[in-house]
Amino acid sequence: MRTITELILELSNVSKYYDKKKVLDNISLKIKKGSVNVILGPSGCGKSTLLRCLNGLEPIQEGNIVFSGINLNDKKIKWEKIRQRIGMVFQSYDLFPNMTVIENILLGPLKVQKRDKSEVLAQAEELLEKVGLADRKNSYPKELSGGQKQRIAIVRALCMNPEIMLFDEVTAALDPEMVMEVLEVMLNLAGQGITMVIVTHEMRFARAIADKIIFMDEGKICEMKDPETFFTNPETERAKLFLNKFTYIENMKRRD
Repeated sequence: MRTITELILELSNVSKYYDKKKVLDNISLKIKKGSVNVILGPSGCGKSTLLRCLNGLEPIQEGNIVFSGINLNDKKIKWEKIRQRIGMVFQSYDLFPNMTVIENILLGPLKVQKRDKSEVLAQAEELLEKVGLADRKNSYPKELSGGQKQRIAIVRALCMNPEIMLFDEVTAALDPEMVMEVLEVMLNLAGQGITMVIVTHEMRFARAIADKIIFMDEGKICEMKDPETFFTNPETERAKLFLNKFTYIENMKRRD
């Protein structure tokens, strides 16, 4: 287990509403620099909404979010600047179909960050090599598998040099073989000390990669524990029920 002390992100009593429905309920959470934090919970519990609030894609109505000493509730915040520092990868890839892989990756660093093309190109090619897709840099998205597209989406986010990476169910739309391609890339990122907050339903992956498991239900954080403790000795009845269902599903898969 890595020893990590410096805070990069802190949520204090954060709540969010859709009309009168409370979808995040008094969330308090500390994310340490270089840590891997996995959010688990049933569908509809607020996991993805929480990630979107961290990246300013959804406003909060109560509480505070502080990122690297900056209060993100400040109305003067320029989110186009902050989002360059908080990378996010979705399950839908969102690659531009009319651009090649390398054009998709270079777009943000060149147009938004105004960086030198030769420097960005060198970084992009190095990252593509690391995810095993150096030979596909001139391909178009339609020529790639789902797993390849998702790895490109990760490279595109990394090329902006973010301080933290958010992953929202990035394997949800992939078949099992492609899932492993993407999870392997994320495991490698964890080994490089990149701060990550991951929403996933991949239980074995969560147990292998996480420094901390955050279990949510009905918009609340029910438990926060190291993975070994959470998976072997969950504290709440809700977490026990959640894990038992996944154990049952895994056993059924093995029978098939």
